[in-house]
Amino acid sequence: MIISKTPLRASFFGGGTDFSTYYENSKLGYGTVVSTALDMYVYITVNKKFDDSIRIVYSDNELVSNVDEVKHNIIREALKIVGIERGIEIVYMADIPLSNAGIGLAKEEPKLFFLNNPCPLFIDEVQKEGAILEEIKQIVDESDERGQFILSGSQKLELMKGISESLAGRVSIFELSGLSMREIKKIKFNKHFVPTEDYLRERETELKKYDNIWEVIHKGSYPELYDIDRDWQDFYSSYVSTYLERDINELIATDSITFTKFLTAVAARTGELLNYANIASDIGISEMTVKKWISILERTGIVYLLQPYSASALNRAIKTPKIYFRDTGLACYLTRWLTADALKNSAVAGNMFETFVISEILKTYSNEGKDYRFNIYYYRGKDKRKTGENEIDLIIEENGVLYPVEIKMSGNPKAIMGATNQVLDKIPDKKRGMGIILCLIDKKTYLRENLIALPIEYI
Repeated sequence: MIISKTPLRASFFGGGTDFSTYYENSKLGYGTVVSTALDMYVYITVNKKFDDSIRIVYSDNELVSNVDEVKHNIIREALKIVGIERGIEIVYMADIPLSNAGIGLAKEEPKLFFLNNPCPLFIDEVQKEGAILEEIKQIVDESDERGQFILSGSQKLELMKGISESLAGRVSIFELSGLSMREIKKIKFNKHFVPTEDYLRERETELKKYDNIWEVIHKGSYPELYDIDRDWQDFYSSYVSTYLERDINELIATDSITFTKFLTAVAARTGELLNYANIASDIGISEMTVKKWISILERTGIVYLLQPYSASALNRAIKTPKIYFRDTGLACYLTRWLTADALKNSAVAGNMFETFVISEILKTYSNEGKDYRFNIYYYRGKDKRKTGENEIDLIIEENGVLYPVEIKMSGNPKAIMGATNQVLDKIPDKKRGMGIILCLIDKKTYLRENLIALPIEYI
């Protein structure tokens, strides 16, 4: 272990001793500063870690798998200079807080922070300092002005807890999902998917072919995978470890091995009816625990529960939700589909394709700032015939119209695929809209007057 103790410095004027752009351009050829040391110290401990990860503790707490993931710029570059890529722990401590201009000041003196940083403000990782939310509440209450703050955070549970306690009714909430295909393909069209004539006509003005769709489904939608050349397995391994240790460690009350098995069991069931008892039996935990953990996955944005459409006229409909992973790449990693080709030819390809399409449709709503929770449903039941269940993969409700959507991993759709759509005609006060089959067809094709096969590029 290495322990350093360095006195703090109070600078009167000057600078540049640690910035090459200063001392290289200075007439003196070196930095100049007049300062004095204080009887207060900064302590740094450096120790070899028991595993290959990197842990850095300062005003933030980083746990990453390799040096490229380190957020602290100085520490990251220093580790690269000395050739350390993994397996180290660095802890920063000081006799006084040094973050005297940023979020550290917000914690110690929130009123002073806002005097030094007038609105409008963008504050990231706001969940880390609860005091700042109380101060924001007072500022918002005292003003009629809108849009003074944009708040973001990477820990959804903690962020929403703070928002609900301090700013309930005072904020608009926008969900930031993984990258959509529109974003990946740089398509500017930004309206939510609903298969009206107007939507289809407008969408056709910005269609782009989605090549290598199975590569995208397997890769997933996390931005880092598209920003840098990052190893797929390494990324998701780090993501799962960080999610377990940082986001939900205090909530699950179990060891990481058991919870990882649970994650894997849920991933293997993406696109299926949610069966708590079945998952509990597989993992060897109680059904009540499964319900609690599913709720955590839902609240942290790992899974989405698609609710069944409810109407008194559909008295033979199943009332169980379906479960979908939000990110197909994460689901593939957990279930060990390690290549796109293996996934494409697997028994789970249909469910994974459906998961991808559902996720893309949800993103069209959230990226437009719209709440999809009261618009998106599915149907499964025996209302059409007494023997055998019929299903509509997705029902989109808008302005009293129900649009039935089938999702098929096929390039040769048939009209029979929309045979269950007529069950929606039983619902009073609702009108059945155009039926859609989203599939791998090359172009928009009418299968009936009220049924269209659409390429997934139309989402």
